[in-house]
Amino acid sequence: TEASWGIGKALTEALVRPAVAVAGISSQVFQPEVDGIYPVAADLRDPADVARAFTEIRARLGAPTILVNNSETYPDRDILDETPDSFMDTVRLNLGGAFACCHAALPDMVARGRGRIINVVTFADVSPAPLAAGYSVSKGALRILTRALVADLGDRFPGIVITDWVPGTHVPRKGIPDGVDPLVAAEWGARLALMSAPEINGKVFLQDQ
Repeated sequence: TEASWGIGKALTEALVRPAVAVAGISSQVFQPEVDGIYPVAADLRDPADVARAFTEIRARLGAPTILVNNSETYPDRDILDETPDSFMDTVRLNLGGAFACCHAALPDMVARGRGRIINVVTFADVSPAPLAAGYSVSKGALRILTRALVADLGDRFPGIVITDWVPGTHVPRKGIPDGVDPLVAAEWGARLALMSAPEINGKVFLQDQ
């Protein structure tokens, strides 16, 4: 998800190279710069639109075997300027979108007995930055979602491997000049997406470790 820019864009391109059939989901229609990526526009805040997108992906590429939940929003909004609606809008994308994608992909993985889910997370919940209440809460909850999925599925479906990944703040996000190059992060993420050993289930990966 969030395949039209940044790490998501680079990751779809990195996964095509080992001959993975890749669907790139984005909120807006986009044209991939690399052959082999099937672009899909979907509003991840809307579970019905997510279900529609996955139906389209199955028809074009087959049942999903790898899901990378990468979409997020970072509004840069002071808590005194937040409203219940604006706060929950952030949660709907950062947490709800990831859950909706898991909900859409898991039946196929369960039927096959194997699958791979990566939730792209941060440590914002450990030390929230100013102007980031919605972001910090939702990304922290996403880390809990990973553990909850493992708790529900790990014993019955050891072939469905679910991990967290912290790629690091990337260029050009928030104007940080010394962030992680998305192309470098994408290589880490692509390798991680192709790792399926049950022993890593529930682990947190920081960059390439």
